[in-house]
Amino acid sequence: MLDVTGWTAVDRAGGALLIADLGLYGLGGRADYAPDDDAAGGPFRWRGDTA
Repeated sequence: MLDVTGWTAVDRAGGALLIADLGLYGLGGRADYAPDDDAAGGPFRWRGDTA
């Protein structure tokens, strides 16, 4: 779990890139998570993997 309670609204809107060693790009890859467009304060959802 990622605690975003201290993040500003701008930071939360930008989402987060989390280390995902088992993702599409293997060791050192990142998983992109961001809130839904229609629920900016809602839960972060997976958007995809990135190198």
